[in-house]
Amino acid sequence: MDSKIVKWGVLGTADIARGCTIPGMQQAENCELYAIAGRNIDKANAFKDAFGFQKAYGDYESLLNDPEVQAVYIPLPNHLHYEWIMKAIDAGKNVLCEKPMAPSAKEAAELYAAAKKKGVVLMEAFAYLHSPYVAALKEVIDKGTIGDILYIESAFLTANHDMSNIRMYKEYYGGGMYDLGCYCTSLITWLLGKVPVDVKGVAEFSKEGIDLNAAVIMKYDGDVRASFNCGMIFDAEQSRRFDRLYIHGTKGDIKSDVEYNQSGDLKFNVCADGKTEVKSIQAPHNYMLEVTQLGKCILDNEKPHISEEFSIMNAKTLDMALEAIGY
Repeated sequence: MDSKIVKWGVLGTADIARGCTIPGMQQAENCELYAIAGRNIDKANAFKDAFGFQKAYGDYESLLNDPEVQAVYIPLPNHLHYEWIMKAIDAGKNVLCEKPMAPSAKEAAELYAAAKKKGVVLMEAFAYLHSPYVAALKEVIDKGTIGDILYIESAFLTANHDMSNIRMYKEYYGGGMYDLGCYCTSLITWLLGKVPVDVKGVAEFSKEGIDLNAAVIMKYDGDVRASFNCGMIFDAEQSRRFDRLYIHGTKGDIKSDVEYNQSGDLKFNVCADGKTEVKSIQAPHNYMLEVTQLGKCILDNEKPHISEEFSIMNAKTLDMALEAIGY
């Protein structure tokens, strides 16, 4: 076994695995696409043939029982995250799980406690937070270019879905807040590094009880505020989305419409001292970055970029937002 390669197993054949994470894994130099598991062997074999996995399994348990698998990526629906993270940890596997990792901060803390006890790495899959674009935003803020942050505004809206989509059912932790709002809360939490002291919100709900469109305002200590809007409301046929970030500081502002998880030549505007500077950042495949980083945690004892402390803070913020809108 190459000591600088991690053998990965993918637990599920979801669209995000096919379109985003597995292509990122193919680019990660320390990743070996070893095994893929699906609910039926035909679908797993199709992924095996398409992406070059060495093994395919028709159930998730068989993959976890494979002693060659060192790390597991979990792209399953939200309501299955806790169960299969725990099973993967019990099997001694390192875990990268799609966001939100758990439906509440309490359950996220339970997962981290189990990972610590077993001595494995657990990381939540916020791929965009690995991007040099986010690092560049943080650098401008940390340098004091816009002064102290007083207000952050974020938005993430996408097309709506028909009832064949699992996002449309409350029993599966569907809705815009879990699917999209967690991006907004995570970026705000990443930039502020704390949990709000007060949260208020309003939402439009479907008859099935999931939030289709939500607006949330948050108050932090130090007279700092943030707000975000998330929703699944655009025409499904056009498959459009809307992403926005605005950061207001005591000395200036940052404005961006870069999409979450976007790669390529990315730009944001820094408005300070009466002038506007355009920052340009070259961002590689975000999903490649997160897979590479978790591999380094396993191989080189790096600390997870998406830390337990951060994920718990974000989960607490999401808990407060969900309660505020009456989810």
